[in-house]
Amino acid sequence: MEASYRSGCPINLTLEILGDRWSLIVIRDIMFGNRRHFRELLQNSEERIASNILADRLKRLVECGLLTRADDPTHKQKAVYSLTEMAIDLVPLFAHMGAWGRKHLPVSEELSIRAELLENGGAALWEDFMEELRAKHLGKVLPPGTPWVLGRLTDAYLEVVDRRKEG
Repeated sequence: MEASYRSGCPINLTLEILGDRWSLIVIRDIMFGNRRHFRELLQNSEERIASNILADRLKRLVECGLLTRADDPTHKQKAVYSLTEMAIDLVPLFAHMGAWGRKHLPVSEELSIRAELLENGGAALWEDFMEELRAKHLGKVLPPGTPWVLGRLTDAYLEVVDRRKEG
């Protein structure tokens, strides 16, 4: 069955796949939170996504080719979700959205620090992060010494959280 779209406009086509309230949040949590299982995505959602909505979005994102779903080898009843190349290509979009949100909206320091680092790191950092995601999700082998961006982003987030607890 061929999908029908309202128009062939690239912005419209992108919004038809990603323009609902939750799809980018699910991809964000897999990409930046390294949450790969349904339960992790559900229980660690800052925005408190409902289980039926999460199940629907995961199914749609798999159908659209942004995620893959595989049986978890450690547990028969669990699935592992992975980003596809199409989803990994969204890193620059996430960086620009984060920069826009930081500039125009009342963001929290702890939830915007990763966006700040991505913005300041520019395209070179985004490409390093995309390579890291390809290794984690697509099995690409990285050369020794490749920088690990997710660890740096996570460490910066935890540092802000710790500082806010102390102060």
